[in-house]
Amino acid sequence: MGSFEKIRTFLSEVRTEFRKVNWPKPDELKESTTVVIVAVLVITLFVTVVDFVLNKVLTLFVGI
Repeated sequence: MGSFEKIRTFLSEVRTEFRKVNWPKPDELKESTTVVIVAVLVITLFVTVVDFVLNKVLTLFVGI
């Protein structure tokens, strides 16, 4: 099988798989996006607070 045939077979299989995909409805997509944004903000806040606290603790121990 030549390279051109392999590419053609691959693209055909990709098209077949894309037809099987269960694409989200616009409302589901908006809801999922909101959940992701809120989760990122919460994690960012948590990491910021932990960083600040650890920075203060280390500053006390090292005395800088």
